[in-house]
Amino acid sequence: MSASTYKGACHCGVVTFEVETPLTPAVRCNCSLCRRRGAVMTPPFSKGKLRILSGHDELAMYQFNTGVAKHFFCKRCGIYTFHQTRTDPNNWRVNIGCLEGVDPYSFEAEVADGASSSVRSDK
Repeated sequence: MSASTYKGACHCGVVTFEVETPLTPAVRCNCSLCRRRGAVMTPPFSKGKLRILSGHDELAMYQFNTGVAKHFFCKRCGIYTFHQTRTDPNNWRVNIGCLEGVDPYSFEAEVADGASSSVRSDK
């Protein structure tokens, strides 16, 4: 699928961004974090395709397990917005639920086996 530019935001609107990405194939992940957050994510794209427009200082970063992936959340509302991937740190994914005018429930989303990539068991 070809890439388009989308505007996105966290729930409270303090973090806003633009991203150039295709929406399919959308994916979910079964790692311990993704299983709990339930997000549908875009295909991977290079970091240069993501532009934070506002709220950069309001983003919190969370890392776990191997410490390679960087997951970003709004400090105010707690919404997961995007992350740097573990399998290739040059790639990023966006939470499709944060994109304006896009219904994340309309996507068939394959489940990636992130749990098998863990170096230790997750609780």
